[in-house]
Amino acid sequence: MESQQLIQRIEELVRKIETTIDPDARASAVELMQSLMELHGAGIERMMEIVAGAGEPGGDIIDNFADDALVRSLLLLYGQHPLALEARVMQALDKVRPSLRSHGGNVEALGIEDGVVRLRLQSSKSCPSTAMTLKLAVEEAIYEAAPDVTAIEVEEMAAPPVPSGLVQLERKASYG
Repeated sequence: MESQQLIQRIEELVRKIETTIDPDARASAVELMQSLMELHGAGIERMMEIVAGAGEPGGDIIDNFADDALVRSLLLLYGQHPLALEARVMQALDKVRPSLRSHGGNVEALGIEDGVVRLRLQSSKSCPSTAMTLKLAVEEAIYEAAPDVTAIEVEEMAAPPVPSGLVQLERKASYG
C-alpha cells in the first residue's frame, strides 16, 4: 500500500477509535497507539545514533534520509530530523529565492519563535496578485521543508515608488 493510502487508513482508524462508545476500549486503543509510537521513536532514535556513529558515510546517509520525503516525515514525526527547524526554514527560503527574484521579489526571515516563522516579503511590483503569488510560493516552500511550523506571519513591504520622470516643485505662496 502506498504511504499516502496508509496515512489515510490510519486517520480513518483513529477516528473510529475516537468514536468508540466503550471508554475502556477507547483508552486501551489510545494507550496501544502511544506505546507503539514510543517504541518506534526509540527505535528510530537508536538507528540515527548508529548511522551517525559511522562517521562521514553515516552523515551522508543521514543527509539522504532528510532528502527522502517519506523518511523525512517519519523523522519529523518522531522528533529525529537531523536539521533544526530554523535550518530547514532557511533552506526553504534559499530554494525559493531565485523564483522570487525572477518575479521582482525577495523574502527576509525576521525570526522563528515557538514554531511561528516571521517573514518580510519584498516586491518591486505593486500588483496585488504578484504579491499573493510570491507569498504562496514562500509558504509552500516552508511547509514542504518544515511541516512542523505552526504558523507563518508575513509582513509585506510596500513596493518602492516608481519614478515618474516628473520633478516635484515646491510652490511658495505669494501674498501681495
